Amino acid sequence: MKRRTFIEKASISTVGMVTAFHIPSFAQNRKLKIGLIGCGWYGMVITTAALKTGSVEVIAVCDVDLEHLKSSADEIEKLQGSRPKEFKDYQDLLDLKDLETLFIGTPPHWHALQFIAACEKGLDIYCEKPLAYDIKEGQAMVKAAQKAGNIVQIGFQRRQSKAFAKAKELIQQGILGKVHQIGAQIHYNPGVGDCSIQNPPAFLDWEAWCGPAPKLDYRPSIGHKKWRLEKEYGNGHLVDWGIHHIDIIRKIMDFSMPTSFDSKGSLNILAGKITTPDTLNATLNFEECPVLWQHRLWGTGDFNTQFNNGAFFYGEKATLFASDDKLVLTVKGENKQEEMNIPNPEAQENHVANFLYAVKAKDKNMLACSIEDAFQSTATVQLAMASYYTGSEVKWDLANREIVNNKAAAKLLARPYRDGYKRPKV
Repeated sequence: MKRRTFIEKASISTVGMVTAFHIPSFAQNRKLKIGLIGCGWYGMVITTAALKTGSVEVIAVCDVDLEHLKSSADEIEKLQGSRPKEFKDYQDLLDLKDLETLFIGTPPHWHALQFIAACEKGLDIYCEKPLAYDIKEGQAMVKAAQKAGNIVQIGFQRRQSKAFAKAKELIQQGILGKVHQIGAQIHYNPGVGDCSIQNPPAFLDWEAWCGPAPKLDYRPSIGHKKWRLEKEYGNGHLVDWGIHHIDIIRKIMDFSMPTSFDSKGSLNILAGKITTPDTLNATLNFEECPVLWQHRLWGTGDFNTQFNNGAFFYGEKATLFASDDKLVLTVKGENKQEEMNIPNPEAQENHVANFLYAVKAKDKNMLACSIEDAFQSTATVQLAMASYYTGSEVKWDLANREIVNNKAAAKLLARPYRDGYKRPKV
């Protein structure tokens, strides 16, 4: 394909994935009364995005970190002119009579209990990814949302990326021919933090932060922001960050879930600092074609560092690399790469706005990411990690939602809760 042809095709308006809706000015309408559970870094990112629409009033915030609680209330008061109520216990927040919509920005080991409690209150919910810590929790969340009939959006904001939408369009146009293999990777060097066991800060209730998950000795390397590479809280890089690429690949290719998983990896370079693999190669066997995931949390990553973060679609006619804001096309028989930059700085804001517009319209069909879609993307990376932890191939029966003939892996479908916490029933 000649450069001019590619640019002409790439200039066609993107369709089919970025949510197609006009975001109206909500300022003239009644504002939705929302609450936030988990007011740290990303909880405030999504809440600030909601406030930018002019369609909401934050009436309450909740966190077991009292510094987070105060600083978030201070910031929200500056942004909207009124101060939200402050709670340490999320159940107290959920009991507010005027509450209509809930934002959940807590770590994933807390998602299921908070989400299901909100469903029982009939609240509409925006919840960060991954959907749940384990697969049975995810199933219980889907069941609760179906029973409640509420509007639910999960934080897969790359569904708002114009670059990934363009990738879908080019594939549908046949530019690549039949796609026989897909690769995805995010290589980077994480900042691990202080790994020394110590008393938690006086303002943080570590007991409550750990919640239903195992209570590990506190250390900054598994606390705020750093929990993502701790097995008991974040379950590693593929589940935390790689899930975005797996989700967007599923969306681009209209895939369901893989039928089998084979993951191999190691923890050598960062041993003693994290508890999930710093090196991972996972094969996700979708019926249509395999998706090969890899990550290295050390070194320089890919030989060509511009490809450290993104997805490769290998077709008979061409290979396409897609990332958040860039496409690179290599056509068979042509010794060159054609690159197109497609910036999309407001993907997160648009994803939150999409949810709020669907809530206002009371129309689930407007949502960019349904609860069922979020379950499938989340379960896909969880099953890949089950293969890694058990050192075995994991076969998945999608119809019955169970692991086939692998007792060790099946045990990982539902992690026991700590005393004092009751697992939700599927």
